[in-house]
Amino acid sequence: MTDPSERTTALRVAGADAAGLAAGAERDGVPVVAVGSTGARALEPLVVATHEGTSAFVPNADADDVAAAVDALADGTLPDADARVDHDEVQASLPIPSIEGFAGERSVLARCGWTDPRDPDDYANAVGFSDADADAVLDAAEGLRGRGWGDWCADEPYADLWAGVRERDGPTSVVVNAHGNPGDALLLESDPFAVLDGASAAARAVDADYLYLYASEADEAALERARDAAAARDYGVPVEVVAGPDVYRAAEPTMAIEAIEGNHRLEARLRPPGPEVEGIYGNPTVVHTARTYAHLAGAIHGDAPETRVVSVTGDVADATTVELAESDTVASATAAAGVDDFTAACVGGKFGGITTDLDVGLAPEDLDEADLGTEGVVEVLGEDRCPVAFVGQRTNVASETNCGRCVPCREGTTQLTEKLRDVYDGTYDEGGMTELMGVMESTSICAFGRDVPRTVRTAMREFDDAFEAHADGDCPSGTCAVGGTQ
Repeated sequence: MTDPSERTTALRVAGADAAGLAAGAERDGVPVVAVGSTGARALEPLVVATHEGTSAFVPNADADDVAAAVDALADGTLPDADARVDHDEVQASLPIPSIEGFAGERSVLARCGWTDPRDPDDYANAVGFSDADADAVLDAAEGLRGRGWGDWCADEPYADLWAGVRERDGPTSVVVNAHGNPGDALLLESDPFAVLDGASAAARAVDADYLYLYASEADEAALERARDAAAARDYGVPVEVVAGPDVYRAAEPTMAIEAIEGNHRLEARLRPPGPEVEGIYGNPTVVHTARTYAHLAGAIHGDAPETRVVSVTGDVADATTVELAESDTVASATAAAGVDDFTAACVGGKFGGITTDLDVGLAPEDLDEADLGTEGVVEVLGEDRCPVAFVGQRTNVASETNCGRCVPCREGTTQLTEKLRDVYDGTYDEGGMTELMGVMESTSICAFGRDVPRTVRTAMREFDDAFEAHADGDCPSGTCAVGGTQ
């Protein structure tokens, strides 16, 4: 296969329809390569024409745009484009154009939409697979923190935990948990070799016997690329790709382990002990997200910036995934997705915090202080959305999809949903809801039950008047039926 990262002239086509547009388009020595999504899906199919240190970007391209770009490159020029970026002649990462959909910097996402996700040689030429030994990997991991609620060390350093795992007996496993988060799915779809580079390095660090790539069955492109990447080279440890059910709880680390073991009913495991002691088949296991492993790979190669991968979803024209410095704000992410007017945003995943103030830093400490989640997903509620209805629907999902293992979550989500329905019938039991949520947060055995109250609590704080109005028979947004059953 052609390695575009080694070429000073190449045409890349990024996005879901890239393969069809790229097929048969190469001519006159101009390589045309279908690459994965950049994360800026509103711009895709995106043509990136590169010639001698400059890349031109043509968004929403069709076959004619591809042909015109190939003709221009064959003539030694660049096509007409919305943006151009000057860079090194042999470039290892996607240059960032000044167009909506891109923001900040790209380190973890550096090769998404740039290198060929099906060709390990392209990654090897752009970056090089690490051969660092266990001690060097542990040194590189020092101070790095896990990313995402599907990570056993979410927002916490993991190097010390790994050192302990290495000393334990029994066959050890490393799990890449790419379930349910758009950023993790994007990495498997567009840069799976970076994820496997980091994960195989982690396997060396803990002396692992098995490596698993785990993703939702709904993320078909991510699973396909993961399988191809797993079979493409020897990682020093057997690699297995596992598809989990398309339910939110399946991303919880111990439920991910349940799915990998083949259990049909996924239930959170009691802890302690955690997976680092008793994981897959009762043996030591480390579970981290694809973002965590890609960040580790960058650190091993000398690039470990304090950045966060953030996906903007909800009431937006197209979901957008960007990488921003931890010192940047949630507002920068929504701006990249073209969000102007909104009612609120749910920051931090399905059970993140509800806020109208997006001027909040992306560092986990800043998000925690604002009572928001750190999962890396910002769900936008458009101008016509009712936050009371949103919260009620979200808690109903929680009541129907929790694993049922612990009483505080199983019964708490049901009772919380009922109390929110009571608001529509004229009873807003703020004190009772607050007490119930406190019990759920302090006694649920996993993050699912602990996080659900945050969505309700923050909505009550931000939109107290709306809750009172619903209890009085009025929906300020005009979208709810009140005074009876919703």
